[in-house]
Amino acid sequence: MNKNPICFCTQRADNNTHQIFLYDDIRKYGDFNWETWSYDESETSAAHFREILNEIPETDKIELHFNTNGGSVAEGTAIYNLLQQHGSEKIGILDGVCHSIGFTILQGCDTRIMGDGTSALIHNVWTSVSGNAKELRDAADRLDAYMESCIALYMKRCCLNEQQLREMMDAETVLTPQKALEYGLIDQIGTKTQEQLPTIEQLQLENTKLRMHIKNNDFNQKELKLFLQSTRKPESAGFEVFFNSRKKGE
Repeated sequence: MNKNPICFCTQRADNNTHQIFLYDDIRKYGDFNWETWSYDESETSAAHFREILNEIPETDKIELHFNTNGGSVAEGTAIYNLLQQHGSEKIGILDGVCHSIGFTILQGCDTRIMGDGTSALIHNVWTSVSGNAKELRDAADRLDAYMESCIALYMKRCCLNEQQLREMMDAETVLTPQKALEYGLIDQIGTKTQEQLPTIEQLQLENTKLRMHIKNNDFNQKELKLFLQSTRKPESAGFEVFFNSRKKGE
């Protein structure tokens, strides 16, 4: 484990919620280790993610926090399916950016949340390849297959039709929380519970109560006025002076 882990899990002390922070590019291998002449284990690989999930009881809750530019389609798709297979309640929260395959992983959560000021990016998959003509054509065919799988995954929950989704991915579309919510790609903006707006019936009831209060207040004002008029008789002068002095703060 690195001194500054980029994908790690903590458990809240007050409940059975496990927080996982996915804060780097998603990849199968870590940095090249010149001492061992091999690649270190990646903390954002599907294998590492599986180890984390295996330690979490399915009766508990998972909060998966994102701040990633994306990465490996294969690793990200595997993480998505690992989340789907885990029986716990899974809440995905965007803390910063959640681009490319990172946004695909988010779709594996039961509740998808984008924080204020965050962004998501959807686009066509791409790769770097070299070789002869046949190898290049084969690589293009594989990319087409990856795209079909990615499209099918998004279509499970979004409100867009397939043609709209393909056009947005082809255009490399950056999504604000408001747009992502409109398209059905998230369920909520911000982690605070929004105050429920009153219904028409509730407003009508409050209006009736207010009218009754005003009516009663008018009646009380009239009663008070009659009472004060009665105190203006000579034999009640002492009370009137006392009342006025109290109003003046004396």
